[in-house]
Amino acid sequence: MKQVVCLSTSNFHPFPSRKQNVMTRLADSRVLYFDPPVTYLAPLKDKNARSRLRDYRRQPEQATDSVTVCAMPPVLPFFNKFRFINRINQRRLARFVKRKMKELGFDQPLLWCYSPTSCDIVDRLPHKGLVYDCVDRHSAYPGFIDPQVVDGMERDLARRCDTVFCTAKGLYDTLQAYNEKTYLIPNGAAYELFSQAAGQGSRDHPVFGFVGMLQDCIAYDYLLALADDMPEAEIVLIGRTLPGVDISELQKRPNIKLLGLMPQPELPGVMKDFDVCLNLFAPGRLSKDVSPLKFYEYLATGKPLVSTREPLQVEEYADLVYIADDIPAFLACCRRALTENDPGLRERRMQAGAAASWDNRVRQMEDLLQENRVGG
Repeated sequence: MKQVVCLSTSNFHPFPSRKQNVMTRLADSRVLYFDPPVTYLAPLKDKNARSRLRDYRRQPEQATDSVTVCAMPPVLPFFNKFRFINRINQRRLARFVKRKMKELGFDQPLLWCYSPTSCDIVDRLPHKGLVYDCVDRHSAYPGFIDPQVVDGMERDLARRCDTVFCTAKGLYDTLQAYNEKTYLIPNGAAYELFSQAAGQGSRDHPVFGFVGMLQDCIAYDYLLALADDMPEAEIVLIGRTLPGVDISELQKRPNIKLLGLMPQPELPGVMKDFDVCLNLFAPGRLSKDVSPLKFYEYLATGKPLVSTREPLQVEEYADLVYIADDIPAFLACCRRALTENDPGLRERRMQAGAAASWDNRVRQMEDLLQENRVGG
């Protein structure tokens, strides 16, 4: 059985992202999954982070038959601004990871990284293969970062890897210049789950739905314009609001319903009532190269889907999606989507969602790793 050590950028619980979907589907593998560390300053921004400072003291959790989860120790802040701080952090994390690897019998695993910061840990961990799975334009995130430092760390990591995966064309163009064994594998959907939301809802008024984190890069002005333009409609937003994001204007609209984070198995029951799904990103470096899981999950439902022009991957599905370049066009697209009556179009969306299933995405990754003889 193959061994995989995953250095993740998102916690295994509670909401599955690309990391969890990939790690739980790797065939014939034991996976040691490390939740990302928080900084010692994190509780000042997010009170929920206080308890995470001590999570690393807990015993590893057997999350699935194949995946064991450990939390990382806290780290010094500003590591995305100053490379020397990242080196200090990664030395400490390497000691912790090696200790857990020894305890759990991981001796020469495939090391699978999700953050540019891992550039300073890989030489300190025993491994027989190295993968970087790039899911975002990391240097475009807000906060205490220096984009040049982050891009430099990513360059150093990509050059050392046996294989690099990335989720968007813009990321591919950057990383392929550093490593010829770079491959574009977009995000996907748990098709079997989200296809359960197919069909018409039971509401007597239009329902527009959005699923995903409420973060800085979302086009909130589009949501507010829709709420004002269609007071008879209900706009349902499902997802966690990230710290520092101001949703006060959304809360003032009586027809916008903020349901917060929901367990994934419950989503199809709510999404079944959606008449139209919304994929809305404000223009920017981060939005352009993102590969939103929600987009592929929407396709799996077969429902009409209205999207902004970014992320650029939307263009690949232009014949299945209503794409808007500004607010007036967005409102017009929403009205057209409400009146859609094309079973063939619904079926083609579901076929696209099935083609983008996580099972297919992971199979592509495993085939490429085998072709490149990575991980053994």
